[in-house]
Amino acid sequence: MSNQKSRRQFVGQSAALGAGVWVGTSLQNKSHASALQGPSAACIGVGGKGSSDTSHIADQGVSIVGLCDVDKGTLTKKGREFKDAAQFQDFREMLDKLGDKVDIVTVSTPDHTHACAAMQAMKMKKHVYCQKPLTWSIQEARLLRETAEKMGVVTQMGNQGTSENGLREAVEVIQNGAIGDVHEVHVWTNRPIWPQGNGRPAGEDPVPESLNWDGWIGPAPMRPYKGDNTYHSFNWRGWVDFGTGALGDMACHTTNMPVKALKLWDPTAVTAMVNSGIVDNEQFPSNSTLMFEFPEREGLVATKFYWYDGGNLPADSILEQLPARFQKRVAEQRSGKGNRTSGAVLIGSEGAIFSPDDYGARFDLIRGGKVVNDYEKPAQTLPRIPHEAGGDERQKWEFVKSVTGEYEPGTMSNFGYAGRLTETMLVGILALRGEVGKRYEWDAANLKCTNVPEMNQYTGREYREGWTL
Repeated sequence: MSNQKSRRQFVGQSAALGAGVWVGTSLQNKSHASALQGPSAACIGVGGKGSSDTSHIADQGVSIVGLCDVDKGTLTKKGREFKDAAQFQDFREMLDKLGDKVDIVTVSTPDHTHACAAMQAMKMKKHVYCQKPLTWSIQEARLLRETAEKMGVVTQMGNQGTSENGLREAVEVIQNGAIGDVHEVHVWTNRPIWPQGNGRPAGEDPVPESLNWDGWIGPAPMRPYKGDNTYHSFNWRGWVDFGTGALGDMACHTTNMPVKALKLWDPTAVTAMVNSGIVDNEQFPSNSTLMFEFPEREGLVATKFYWYDGGNLPADSILEQLPARFQKRVAEQRSGKGNRTSGAVLIGSEGAIFSPDDYGARFDLIRGGKVVNDYEKPAQTLPRIPHEAGGDERQKWEFVKSVTGEYEPGTMSNFGYAGRLTETMLVGILALRGEVGKRYEWDAANLKCTNVPEMNQYTGREYREGWTL
């Protein structure tokens, strides 16, 4: 009798791993799959970040059997690396045709197509790796979270810091009380690095023969194509119909550590303290400052979380607590002689935690305005990733080995976690669509703004014909 498992057996058994709930260092469901027959993958979006996502998945022993990109040039280029993979310009067609040949689907497209691609794959019981933010809308994030649990598949969102041992240690330090009760969190980013704060350009250009423009638009409202990288292939992040701005791009990275440590789920209100404004409902603001309010939760004190982008920074009273080397960088930023900085500061009753790393992987413990290097590390409560590699490769290792059952704790940034993180961050976009200084009250259980009902139209949208969840 052969000890090789059939692909159908592999898919069914490895899916059982995804049905477990991550609760520390073990899964509640410990049914594991054998890795005797390696998994195969179909990759959606294979340019830019999608190129490395595809290659890093392959590096973990995954056979790439399908490549999809709306841009034929990008598709052809990646096809040179994976010569045996079938090529498509529409992921719906690829998933329909490849069927049982695929165990894993990666989704590395613009934000607005994440949900429909990931949803189709999960309904087919495929394990899904999806780039951040998990979805374009709040409603999509909730639906993907619920579907992943229902289908019992292994999932992972591409916020690589979650797989960094440094982030996990920072979470343990904070939860062990090293800085006391945390009542404020301040996070800022160097984004946007693409155009924001403008309206739609006039006119239109011929659609290149190599580009599936209808597929690129996907579920969003159709609009004319414009060249000069107006939308494709990078500047889409600044457009309301396609991206989620600086907040959506980076908050799933830079807020990841404090969210995990402090259980910053389900804000009760959000206010835009600074908002340069969405222009003609087209592009996100050039700069903003948001304040999220979180109530007391599971023994943690009420917390205010402040987000800054477009060059905005926390008050001097916050920045003056940071290490001198970083204060020098801030001074250079303000003088226009240095690049914009990114950082995260957690203010507690007995000190602060500061991370200058977008991924939360490096941090300083600060007490009395001085960095403390000789603190006693707390007992380990979170698993460590044993794979030694760069952050991106480590996260792909965590995902693939969870699919094959070789990594028992499972993925930390599964859609149960990633969906809640994405929901939390996207509530901020409601405030960006509203008035400066106005407090928008949020009912997370029902995904509703309770004091300004007209904002609820922005929690989701009707898909264009031919695109569904």
